[in-house]
Amino acid sequence: MGKKPASKVRSKARYHHGELREALIAATRQLVEERGAEKFTLADACRVAGVTTAAPYRHFRGKQEILEEIASRGFEELRKRSMTVVAERGEGTLEGIIAMGQAYVAFAVEETAVFRLMFGQEPSLKKAEHVVGTGHDCFTNVIDQVALYCKRNRVRGDAQEIALRLWTFVHGAASLLIDQDYNAVAPQIDVNRLIASATPGLLAASPRSSKG
Repeated sequence: MGKKPASKVRSKARYHHGELREALIAATRQLVEERGAEKFTLADACRVAGVTTAAPYRHFRGKQEILEEIASRGFEELRKRSMTVVAERGEGTLEGIIAMGQAYVAFAVEETAVFRLMFGQEPSLKKAEHVVGTGHDCFTNVIDQVALYCKRNRVRGDAQEIALRLWTFVHGAASLLIDQDYNAVAPQIDVNRLIASATPGLLAASPRSSKG
């Protein structure tokens, strides 16, 4: 892979109150995409935004809090994408749930740096209240669709457990794809097709252990 383009540095700029906050978020996200969350400082983000190193503290306690905002917005964007495809394919339908999984993978591919940030590149983010909240809202959307599917199709089983099964599979597929781990064994894999073929089985009721 070639070198990523150097961050564009703005000359010192004047921002209105809300604009400064958004400019800092945009600059930090740009650096996350170019370098990864650990390989730049808040001062670097200030240079990209074209503001002084004191400016961020009008809105944030530090770099960590800006990363939390980016991760939280990532979960919100993922939730919105999921809701959009469900609205198009039908709530509580097999087609809608398949489309949610495919939208998840598309997000991971299109927003890889943010996806990695959301899911563990910065472990401390997992403890941030609003990141946890938006992540929970995102997963609750999956549970709701699974619950409706189960009700309509008379599938007996715990909706949360089935949703966890789906998420485990789809997240694993997305991670394997963006890390290029499929290349060694299945370089021509169609992940969307894989999700479509696996989802019906994943939505089936959980097997119950027999009593001895």
